[in-house]
Amino acid sequence: MTPIPPFSLRLPARVRFGRGALQAALPEIAAFGPRLLLVHGQSAARSAPLRAALEEAGCTVAGLSCPGEPTLKALEQALAEGRAAAPDAVVAMGGGAALDLGKAVAALLPSGSDPLDHLEVVGAGRPLAAAPLPCIAIPTTAGTGSEATKNAVIGVPEHARKVSLRDDRMVPDLAVIDPGLTDGTPKPQTLASGLDAVVQVIEPYLSARATPFTDALARPAIEHGLSALVTLMDKGEDAGARDRLAYTAHVSGIALANAGLGVVHGLAGPLGGETGAPHGAICARLLPSALRALDGKLPASGEGRARLVEVCDLIERSVPGGRASMEGWLDAHGLPAMPSLSGTVRDRVAEAACASSSMKASPVPFDRAELAHLLAAACP
Repeated sequence: MTPIPPFSLRLPARVRFGRGALQAALPEIAAFGPRLLLVHGQSAARSAPLRAALEEAGCTVAGLSCPGEPTLKALEQALAEGRAAAPDAVVAMGGGAALDLGKAVAALLPSGSDPLDHLEVVGAGRPLAAAPLPCIAIPTTAGTGSEATKNAVIGVPEHARKVSLRDDRMVPDLAVIDPGLTDGTPKPQTLASGLDAVVQVIEPYLSARATPFTDALARPAIEHGLSALVTLMDKGEDAGARDRLAYTAHVSGIALANAGLGVVHGLAGPLGGETGAPHGAICARLLPSALRALDGKLPASGEGRARLVEVCDLIERSVPGGRASMEGWLDAHGLPAMPSLSGTVRDRVAEAACASSSMKASPVPFDRAELAHLLAAACP
């Protein structure tokens, strides 16, 4: 009998999942302290009912907008606003960008240190100097699973990179996943964010660091996520599909935090920094080429090959037309195409990907030339 290898887990302290979960969590959120900083998306309207309910419960709530994927400059501005509010806890409500900004603000406010002291790659990458403020994460899109991870992705345009602020203590204290908050999300956003979630369960399942625990979450979620996306794209709005996609996104965060990712995300970070393309669209566009690259490199037999075959079979059964038609299906539903890349940019992205933390979990190693070839296939 094959032994189970040792593993460790990092999970949110508490999770509430289900329709109506946000309403049920209001007393719990208010109990984190009388002064709250509410980080939300570009418009405050989506979070206005939550703010009103918290104020009715006796909290003082300061709002902080996250208009797009957070950059170092935006993080520095948010920290200045956060210090003025002197919050007891940070509530982040929105898509992955708002959640990442909220987590980063909660992480850095107690120490007051420069973000570059802690950012990976472009900074010193040091551990946090003090424990983060309590953080409550409430996703309104089904995508990144940021409510379950220990990092926040920050863009640094001067270096053409997106890098992480990472610390085990950055996993939110409370994650509230209410699928009703994702109802009516426009199709292009649903597709891009949902495919990010699907890739984030595929890569941990293929990962060299996969465990029985992450397998138990990731394997069924691949099918849940794909079938939910097909329903929402081809048949229209469906509450059950929204629920399944929200679940997939949440467990994708747990899976990636504990088993790692792979070549898609290894390339996606530097490619996003170079092009500014949305992260979810990048992951979706890279996936078919990444699967073909893995097919060419994995041994002809063994567990890694069996897992890849299983993933490809799931895509074949779930996506109309199967793997061969996947790129056309993405086109038909309006997913942005990848920009063409010069050879110089491909080489630069490939070199950066080789050093990324995501590549460390790849089931097989890729060198710079192989990654540049993969990029040429995905971004002709």
